Amino acid sequence: MKVLVTGAKGQLGTDVVKALALRGIAHVGVDRDDFDITNSEAVFSIVRSHNPDVVIHCAAYTAVDKAEDEPELCRQVNEDGTLYIAQACKEIDAKMLYVSTDYVFPGHGEHFYLPTDSTGPVSVYGKTKLSGEKAVQGVLEKYFIVRISWVFGQHGGNFVKTMLRLSKERDSLNIVSDQVGSPTYTVDLAPLLCEIITTEKYGVYHATNEGVCTWAEFACEIFRQAGLSVTVNSILTNEYPTKAVRPLNSRLDKDCLSELGIVKLPHWKDALARYLSV
Repeated sequence: MKVLVTGAKGQLGTDVVKALALRGIAHVGVDRDDFDITNSEAVFSIVRSHNPDVVIHCAAYTAVDKAEDEPELCRQVNEDGTLYIAQACKEIDAKMLYVSTDYVFPGHGEHFYLPTDSTGPVSVYGKTKLSGEKAVQGVLEKYFIVRISWVFGQHGGNFVKTMLRLSKERDSLNIVSDQVGSPTYTVDLAPLLCEIITTEKYGVYHATNEGVCTWAEFACEIFRQAGLSVTVNSILTNEYPTKAVRPLNSRLDKDCLSELGIVKLPHWKDALARYLSV
């Protein structure tokens, strides 16, 4: 099996490439320096040249707030680019794994969203990622859509790095306490993605580390584990306005992984401890 990874230099893509290497799976990673994902000819050219059995599509426009100011660019990357990847996979009869997001849901209530639940994104980013999902489903039969949330890793920016940086500048921080979700460590997620692509159980899945928390609780745990004395003041979302609307409920039901025989990821506090120990 040969795997092509898009967004290979990104936060998740970097760890996916490492996970493939550890498993001895032939692979190649490509990024924006290698091709323009919004150019169909460029996408077809790079997929044809590598002729993979599977494409793990990590490349995406992920600047949630900036997307509200650049909706067309966000759409071109997340919708058009994903469509081109799917069409190229169709041409060479390759499987495709598309990394999606909790933002495809409206984020109401306190229930855990099932992969089969109705979607209803409330931001440009969420809408374009859902359009990407539909593009994949409309073109391919051999696809995996994996929705993830609150990602952090050693590469790229994330909430943990932001909290550690701000802890050097302030002794107290105002953090939102009415958004609930599951932090997801790329080092844990990447092997799971590599395992999924070895199956033929196509469909939509959710994958995050176990446990849920608010952003304020996440921050408190970061400072506790890092041995930092920072006061976290809990505030409501409406007290911290952002350009993009965030889902208040990002709980994702992951029982679907059991159908694949895949063990669920460790608790997010365990993941955080390993992240901080690196």
